Amino acid sequence: MEDMFDVVGVGIGPYNLGLAAMIAESTDIKAAFFDENDVFLWHPGMLLDGTDLQVPFLADLITLANPQSRYTFLNYAHAEKRLMSFYFFNRFDIPRMEYNAYCQWVAGQLSNCHFGTKVLEVQYEAEKEAYRVVLLAAGIEKTVYATHIVVGTGSVPLLPGSLEKACNEDIIHSSDYRFYEKDIKEARSVTVIGSGQSAAEIFYSLLQNQPNHHYTLNWFTRSPGFFQLEESKIGQELFSPDFVSYFHELPYETRKDTLSLLGHLRNGVQAKTLHNIYDLLYHRSIAKKASPALIRANMEVTTIEKKGPRSYQVIGEQTQQRQTFAYQTEKVILATGYKPNVPRWLEAMQTELEMEGESEFKLTRNAELLFKDARKNRMFSLTNVEHALGTSATNLALSVERNARIVNELCGNEVFQVSPGSVFQQFGNEEDGS
Repeated sequence: MEDMFDVVGVGIGPYNLGLAAMIAESTDIKAAFFDENDVFLWHPGMLLDGTDLQVPFLADLITLANPQSRYTFLNYAHAEKRLMSFYFFNRFDIPRMEYNAYCQWVAGQLSNCHFGTKVLEVQYEAEKEAYRVVLLAAGIEKTVYATHIVVGTGSVPLLPGSLEKACNEDIIHSSDYRFYEKDIKEARSVTVIGSGQSAAEIFYSLLQNQPNHHYTLNWFTRSPGFFQLEESKIGQELFSPDFVSYFHELPYETRKDTLSLLGHLRNGVQAKTLHNIYDLLYHRSIAKKASPALIRANMEVTTIEKKGPRSYQVIGEQTQQRQTFAYQTEKVILATGYKPNVPRWLEAMQTELEMEGESEFKLTRNAELLFKDARKNRMFSLTNVEHALGTSATNLALSVERNARIVNELCGNEVFQVSPGSVFQQFGNEEDGS
C-alpha cells in the first residue's frame, strides 16, 4: 500500500523548511516535504562575500512563532560555537552565507525533509479523499498520498522579452552569477542590467575587482534612477501581519493598484550598498579624473545580438529621450528579478480553483487555495500570493507568521500564536476602541 501522509510539502525553500520544523517540533502531523535538489540551497548563485540578509536575524525559520524552539538562529549559533563571535559581531543583519548555513543545519535535523526527490505530479482523487503525489528519486518513480498539500516552489528568474533566448555562458541571469564569476572577471567588458539589490551587489563586487582585471564596466537600468530601498522603521511596518490582514480584505483591483505603489518596499537598493558604491566610485575617480564605470538609468534593453566570439551588442531605448542605443560588451548579467514558479500540475487545476485574475489564485488570509467543489482536502500556496497577501508575501519574517497559521489550520486548534504583536500604525478606518 502506498504511503499516506497528513500533509505533503512541494519544494523545500525557507518557507516550507520553516513549516517542516514547526510541524516536526510541535505537532503529531505525519508530514513529508520533497525537493529535487540534493541539499538545501538558498539562492546559491548570489551567496557573495560580504553580502547580508536584508532582514534581522530574528526573521529566521521559527523565532517569531516560537522563540523557545531548538531551530532558532541563536540556537544554531550556540550549537556551532559561534554565539560569542556573533555577540561581538553586534549586528541584527547576518551574512547571507550564514543564513544558508543555518537553513542547512535545520534541514539536516528534520526527518520529514527529503531532498533529491522531484514531485512530478499532484492529482486529486475524490474517491480516496486524497491527493495522489508522483515522485521521482534516483530515476525511480514512486506514488504517495496526502490529505493536504503545501506548495512552496518559490520563484524562477524573470527574463523579459527576447532576453531569455539570448542567455548562454556569456549572458546570464544574476541568480547564476557566482557560478560564472571567475570567467566574468576575466572579460574585457562587463555590463550589469537592473537596479535592485542583486544588481547593486554584483556591480559593487565587479567595481572592487576592476583594478585587478582591467575590464570596462557598465551598469544600466530601465528605471528612472538607482533608488534606495524603503528602510525606515515606520515604513517597514508594512511588513507586518496587521498590514497583511488589512491588505487581504481590500478588493482585488485595489490590491493590484496598491502593489504597484509599494515597489519601494521590495525593489530598490539598501542605503549602505549605495553608499559603498558611491564612495568607491569617488575614491577611484581621483587619479583618473573620471568615473571608472558607465552608469545610466532610463536604458531599456530590448535585444542582445552576438557580434563575434565573446562579443555582443546590447541594444535598447533611452526611454525618456526615446532614442536607441547600442553598446559592445563581452559579458552581460541580467538582474531582472523573479516570477512565481507555479508547477505545471497546479496550473492544470485552474478550472477547479476560484481565481481572481487570469493566473492569480483566490486565497484565504491563511494562504489556502479555494476549490469550487469545497473539498475537505486542502491546499496551501506559499508562492504566487502577492496579489492576495501583499508585497510582503516574500518577506522571511512574515513567512513564519503564515506558517503558524497553516499549522493551526491543519491541527484545528491554536498550536502557535499567530501574531507576534501589533505595530504603531493603524491601517484600516476602524476607530480606536481603547
